[in-house]
Amino acid sequence: MLLVGCASSGGFSQGHNGWITVQRGDTLGKIAQRADIPLLRLQRFNPGVDSRRLAVGQRLMLPSRQERAPGGGPYRYQVRRGDTYYSIARRFGADPARLQSANPGISPSALAVGQLIQVPLGGAAVASRSGGSSRPASRTLPDPGPLPGSARHWEWPLSDYRVARRFGKDAHGTLQPMLLTTTSAATAKAASNGSVRFASGMRQLGQVVIVHHSDNMQSVYAFCDKLLVNVGQEVSAGTPLCEIARDGGNQRYHLLFDLRHGGKPVDPARVLR
Repeated sequence: MLLVGCASSGGFSQGHNGWITVQRGDTLGKIAQRADIPLLRLQRFNPGVDSRRLAVGQRLMLPSRQERAPGGGPYRYQVRRGDTYYSIARRFGADPARLQSANPGISPSALAVGQLIQVPLGGAAVASRSGGSSRPASRTLPDPGPLPGSARHWEWPLSDYRVARRFGKDAHGTLQPMLLTTTSAATAKAASNGSVRFASGMRQLGQVVIVHHSDNMQSVYAFCDKLLVNVGQEVSAGTPLCEIARDGGNQRYHLLFDLRHGGKPVDPARVLR
């Protein structure tokens, strides 16, 4: 078994990335025992992982001794290599804008490996570092129910595009958002009416715009180059949000487009017309 940064103490050094790769025959119980981590603690740091459906090659997070996952949140999380506020929020089903607000003074572009941050969960208020509800944490976000009637026939965020990557899991079982590409400069537009809740830079994602819509829907536009809206601005379907950035390697322009309902990822193909 490949244990990345695992030791008998259950921690990881700042030189490692704190992940483990599932091998044939593994169960969460066996992994927790080998890593000397309580099973409940391992489960809480891997929300959404179904213990009955572990896949060979799937990556699981190994919490360090510095990290905490109290029953009601917020998590105390240690930044790993390649992390961004958006990727951390997506992993734990949190709101990127609330995550940034919970860590004043820490710039999204200046996250450092080993740095400790707070991760407020779901839509609950941010708890203090020392406290939290005694209510057990849910391993997954509450089911928001079926998509609302308003989440239909939304506009595509680009006028001229090709779907470079569809929404779905990659070879490691990690859920990936949709990626759109164009051969020329383009402007990303709001897919539906809403309010801008985040408009700023995130490391590895460039400039990012997050729009909140009615019925607990949310759309995310990443890999932008220039922002065209501000936080708090009301937008309509088709409102220009940002100019997308060019990939210097192949001279193409990319837009990462993500949809969520109640914090849970949604396949944009179910919503866009």
